[in-house]
Amino acid sequence: MKTKSAAATVALLGMTLWGALAFGADTKSSADQGAWEHDLLAWRAKRAESLQAPEGWLSLVALGWLKEGDNTVGSADDCRVQIAGKIPAHIAVVRLEKGKLRLLAPDGGFPKDLLLDGQPAKEQALYADDAEKPSKLSLGTLTVIVIHRDEQYGLRVKDLNAPTRSGFHGLRWYAPTGTYRVQARWIPYNPPKMLDIPTILGTTTHLPAPGVAEFTIDGQVVRLEPVLEDPQSTDLFFIMRDATSKTTTYGAGRFLYSALPDHGVSQPGELWLDFNRLINPPCAFTAYATCPLPPPQNRLTVPIPAGEQRYHD
Repeated sequence: MKTKSAAATVALLGMTLWGALAFGADTKSSADQGAWEHDLLAWRAKRAESLQAPEGWLSLVALGWLKEGDNTVGSADDCRVQIAGKIPAHIAVVRLEKGKLRLLAPDGGFPKDLLLDGQPAKEQALYADDAEKPSKLSLGTLTVIVIHRDEQYGLRVKDLNAPTRSGFHGLRWYAPTGTYRVQARWIPYNPPKMLDIPTILGTTTHLPAPGVAEFTIDGQVVRLEPVLEDPQSTDLFFIMRDATSKTTTYGAGRFLYSALPDHGVSQPGELWLDFNRLINPPCAFTAYATCPLPPPQNRLTVPIPAGEQRYHD
């Protein structure tokens, strides 16, 4: 997850598409049940499509963290960022100096088909995924971007022909049920507080929590604290875990996006939480993702058997 600023977290996680799909129209009565379920199933299908997209999470094949100074990239054993496959031994050098990045040619020059932002590669500045215009290297079926996570920079490599993409076997879901679509009371924090969010990298990032959602499920009053991925976010991001993580759902936790409360985040109000739209984080599909983990207060003891189940048994 990006931590340079709250705004920078949008791409890290890379979750923008998932968030945009993460909530639908509220169901007002039993007459809307059919439409709600149709909406939900269509959304689930789109989620599978987004995972399989050419540069979706299933296309990840490598992630290498950069050290200060020169970092070689290629298939050779001596490369700092090693990419398996039929590619040149050295395709580029990425220089990191005090937070500034620059693309340099390896000995022998750049491969002739290496592109930077669609143009033949040349020595120039590189920009990470939290920049206004991030840089993208491409070579055949490969794409490479720079990611910025908690003061660390890395190269994330995707391949159209990744085995995880070609071998995708679909998602498993709990059957839709209105039981786990609940109306929650919104209790704002004025001012918002900062949450310490642990990450799979072993670091801690800090994101604003504008309030808490309180609801009853299976007779138990539960509270969840969402964060805002960006100051201009139009949805709330819940990083959570429930008791099903021990049996049927991803052990590290799941994500849920919801629409903002009916009176905005700064005023008391209500919001709908549709746990049928709980999804696995990218780390459930690939070892090359960087994911936030649920803070202690969002690790529920109550089971919520709804939403996406484990991808790997």
